Amino acid sequence: MTRGRIRARIRQSNLYTFGCVRPNTTETQNPQSLQGPGYSRIVHCNEPHVHKKKPLKYCSNYISTTRYNVVTFLPKAFFEQFRRVANIYFLVAAICSLFSFSPFTPLSMIAPLAFVLGVSMAKEAVEDWHRFIQDMKVNNRKASVHKGDGVFGYKQWRNIGVGDVVKVEKDQFFPADLLLLSSSYEDGLCYVETMNLDGETNLKVKRSLEATLPLDSDESFKDFTGMIRCEDPNPSLYTFVGNFDYDRQIYPLDPNQILLRDSKLRNTAYVYGVAIFTGHDSKVMQNATESPSKRSTIERKMDRIIYVLLAALLGISLISSIGFFVQTKYQMPDWWYLQPENPMSCYDPKKAVASGLCHFVTALMLYGYLIPISLYVSIEMVKFLQAIFINGDLDMYDEQSGVHAHARTSNLNEELGQVDTILSDKTGTLTCNQMDFLKCSIAGTAYGAGSSEVELAAAKQMAIDLEEQDPEISSTFTVRDNRNQFGASEIELETVVTSMSGKRKKCAIKGFSFDDSRLMEGNWMKEPKPDMILLFFRILALCHTAIPEVNEETGEITYEAESPDEIAFLVSAKEFGFEFCKRTQTSVFVREKYPSPVEREYKILNLLDFTSKRKRMSVIVRDEEGQILLLCKGADSIIFDRLAKNGRVYEEATSKHLNEYGENGLRTLALAYRKLGESEYSAWNDEFVKARTSIGADRDAMLERVSELMEKDLVLVGATAVEDKLQKGVPQCIDKLAQAGLKLWVLTGDKMETAINIGFACSLLRPGMKQICVTATSPDTLGQDSKKAIKENIIMQITNASQMIKLEKDPHAAFALIIDGKTLTYALEDDVKHQFLGLAIDCSSVICCRVSPKQKALVTRLVKEGTGKTTLAIGDGANDVGMIQEADIGIGISGVEGMQAVMASDFSIAQFRFLEKLLVVHGHWCYKRIAQMICYFIYKNIAFGLTFLYFEAVTAFSGQSIYDDWYMILFNVFVTSLPVISLGVFEQDVSAEVCLQFPALYQQGPKNLFFNWYKIFGWMTNGLVASIIVFTINVLFFYEQAFRSGGQMADMTAVGTVMFTCIVWVVNCQIALTMSHFTWIQHLFIWGSIAFWYLFLFIYGLFSPIYTGNVYRILVEVLAPAASFWAATLLATVTCNLLYFCHISIQRCFYPMDHHIIQEIKYYKKDVRDHLMWTRERSKARQETKIGFTARVEAKIRLLKGRLHKKHLAVGS
Repeated sequence: MTRGRIRARIRQSNLYTFGCVRPNTTETQNPQSLQGPGYSRIVHCNEPHVHKKKPLKYCSNYISTTRYNVVTFLPKAFFEQFRRVANIYFLVAAICSLFSFSPFTPLSMIAPLAFVLGVSMAKEAVEDWHRFIQDMKVNNRKASVHKGDGVFGYKQWRNIGVGDVVKVEKDQFFPADLLLLSSSYEDGLCYVETMNLDGETNLKVKRSLEATLPLDSDESFKDFTGMIRCEDPNPSLYTFVGNFDYDRQIYPLDPNQILLRDSKLRNTAYVYGVAIFTGHDSKVMQNATESPSKRSTIERKMDRIIYVLLAALLGISLISSIGFFVQTKYQMPDWWYLQPENPMSCYDPKKAVASGLCHFVTALMLYGYLIPISLYVSIEMVKFLQAIFINGDLDMYDEQSGVHAHARTSNLNEELGQVDTILSDKTGTLTCNQMDFLKCSIAGTAYGAGSSEVELAAAKQMAIDLEEQDPEISSTFTVRDNRNQFGASEIELETVVTSMSGKRKKCAIKGFSFDDSRLMEGNWMKEPKPDMILLFFRILALCHTAIPEVNEETGEITYEAESPDEIAFLVSAKEFGFEFCKRTQTSVFVREKYPSPVEREYKILNLLDFTSKRKRMSVIVRDEEGQILLLCKGADSIIFDRLAKNGRVYEEATSKHLNEYGENGLRTLALAYRKLGESEYSAWNDEFVKARTSIGADRDAMLERVSELMEKDLVLVGATAVEDKLQKGVPQCIDKLAQAGLKLWVLTGDKMETAINIGFACSLLRPGMKQICVTATSPDTLGQDSKKAIKENIIMQITNASQMIKLEKDPHAAFALIIDGKTLTYALEDDVKHQFLGLAIDCSSVICCRVSPKQKALVTRLVKEGTGKTTLAIGDGANDVGMIQEADIGIGISGVEGMQAVMASDFSIAQFRFLEKLLVVHGHWCYKRIAQMICYFIYKNIAFGLTFLYFEAVTAFSGQSIYDDWYMILFNVFVTSLPVISLGVFEQDVSAEVCLQFPALYQQGPKNLFFNWYKIFGWMTNGLVASIIVFTINVLFFYEQAFRSGGQMADMTAVGTVMFTCIVWVVNCQIALTMSHFTWIQHLFIWGSIAFWYLFLFIYGLFSPIYTGNVYRILVEVLAPAASFWAATLLATVTCNLLYFCHISIQRCFYPMDHHIIQEIKYYKKDVRDHLMWTRERSKARQETKIGFTARVEAKIRLLKGRLHKKHLAVGS
């Protein structure tokens, strides 16, 4: 607390000029008008009991992201289950089984349905329970709340109510939306990190009203009361309108006094605030959408398949009932031995029509095996097991955090293999919120020998591709540390390549990866321009708003700053020998090691802080010699425009270096200075003070104009290049996903410049790519005309950009669309959004900047609904929850900043790079497994179910089943279920390693090559043929032939048993032919299922005939001794599967798919014997892409070839 009190003496408001500070006048002059709807909320401060009764009773602070609760679980879960058409059919069939016309007992129909529904609902309950546990972790967090008489105590978050006074300490999250009353700083400032809300890592400065500054201790709240009138709950994160009635005066409130739930207090010992919005009324929860119930594309298509099968069922039932009607009306009277005992029976010839209708219902149940009821529960089991394998994949385990991948719902496993577009957050997802000082340019000289991760990986890939694609060029061209053999003006692969291994030595200092001995250890004093280098270091140490924190035990200094860039600059200045060590109300102290160790004091006269509009910041200081200096850093385009004529000495060289840094994905800033005379500064400062203390809407504009007067005639010193550290493996992952044919959109709350820099860093953008920036320009008109003019301008920009893309003739041309949140507001309107989507689809990459959580969700919905293809959203913060829930698949990053994204997601991973294996391997496998599993299920049920129809046709449509009831129960439960489950869990067309080497294989999913109607009807036809062959062979063998050695004919039980045995063999051998990858488990399940059938038949035959009827000892005494039994089984098995074997043989020989070729190469080990051929095949198999390392390398190779060609032409001429 000692350190906190020292810092609290600083009046931080003196450091800021723009948004966070009010003029130094009374705050009572302009209370805001809060008339009309939308402004009805009244909050009685420190009187939470008032809000326990209507009309001031507001929602509690309890939050829930679950899909169900105790009351809604059964109705919602039943609704989910009966969205499946097959379940509705079997419900009707179960009800019909209660009546006398049913061919089956009620138990045999109700039990399977209850089992299927029970398993599915239990799985839903378990998954939702896990969400509930995550919610409770948040709801049970504790915060310090005023209990009365100036005493604070801890309350769980869920028990905090509107009006409660809350004390939040450093590095804690705000439990609700609070009105800031005071802080540990005497002028009520506090620093807030809003990364969970808008994705930005830089700290925001909030400031309380001056009237509430005395409320700076627990005791001061003993008699505190006040009333807030403000806007109703809404999702806008950046606006707030309200008035605060306190101490008989009314004060206007704005967003600068509001602390939003799930943002974090940083760099401030404590704050006091009043809860305004709690729970689902808070702005972050207002941005959340209701947890949706998602169904995969395959599951939705399954419903259409069920409709087809139902139509077939109705058709054959109708045919059967017509046949029964004819038999009953015209032939039944002659069959005296079949006369009905009961006149009301469904077999009455006098009521043939009624009998036909009755038989129609019987037939619907009898042929019900065409509808695979066990398919759903089998898929549920398979998906559950697939999820276990995903969770246990060690390649997706993050050692640093100890977090595994987690399939939070298994309903969407196969959807992972059909993704078309990925929508990603930036901060915390692509980047790890860390800046590293890597290079710099001082006085026209480039310093820094290190290479960014992007440079190294791209250089390595280029060297490989050069060797693969053109050995002649590879032999002519040599990758060197700096430039190629053609000289400095010729082609560069990369500015610096320190290691072709792509591994860079890890630096021990966080934020400082600079490597150049010329500037280290004071060696810069030997450089040609030491005075400029000295000035460069001083700008790094002085031009900022950071605050040093001294560790009282070690004496080590760390920094708290508004942005990670500033921390990187200060750490770098410290390493160069210029350590920022202390800040007071009016001064900054720097320990300078060189030329001689000394602690210098610099008087802070003014600070012109950074805004997204200004794109620069300046500080005016007076050094110990009395010289006044303006030190400025900012975007190079802004700084260069403000240079004096004599300040442009190093402009050309610095510009060249900045371009090189930008191409390598580094974030750059230019540094400049200006010397000021005493009189000049005094005159300007008078104007600045007037602007700063003015009142009115044009105050910021006045400050900007005055600042412009000072920030001119600058002298360029140099430039910095920092690496916005990407998460490990992000560029490689994006490249692999691009090769897999996936599109990537980045949706971020960050500034446009930051997003563009990251785009370059991870190769979503590259030099030569044409950037289309769609922005909303502000017209001169106001009101509705203004909005209309902005909208028309945006439409014109979109139209022109679309036309430009269509007219582009270069096949290698790539376009990137960049758009900000303000423009998106118009672009997402109904009459514009389809034009915007069309343009975005035509572009290779899309970056949306400054977007709110709601806009993220709306963009995701537009892509999902507009393209009709599978979308995946990935993010790590509460601001990403909307898009994660809106997308077909939501991926949450288990980051350090809360678990909101994970709680709302379908899958969670610890690092973005794990997305590569999740999609390219697990997604590919799961899609093919589920697709093949469903097709096989349809095949085996048709092969089995149609034998009922054929038997009916030769037995006068009697409604009699040829199979024993136990056979039918066994068919889906035991003798065919385990093999198909093993197919769904263990099948691999290629190994994980090959999937990653040939990412283009992933496109089999988005193109739906294994679950299209051609495939589905093919398997249906296969089942139809198999059923005909099995029935025909059995009829030919047993219709007029002696079955046993004594000359006896086969009865219905014997024929049914033989036919069922044939079906068991045929479908199990069929699945063996379908599989590409065998383990002992598949062999056990397939051949074990067949063996189990014989074992069952043997044991079942031992029971008394009272229970088994004609099945008594049927295997031992009837079937086993008969040669025709074994002959029929063998002939049916070979004949049915021979047709499929011929089909796959022809396909592999004449129409092979990609994985067939790879399987053959791997089988004959050609990848080992001929490594160059394997590498060549990998290159040929890449999906054509215009983003990622591969596209970047290919673009450079084209450039290289073009320049070499020109060079050869020049030499030849």
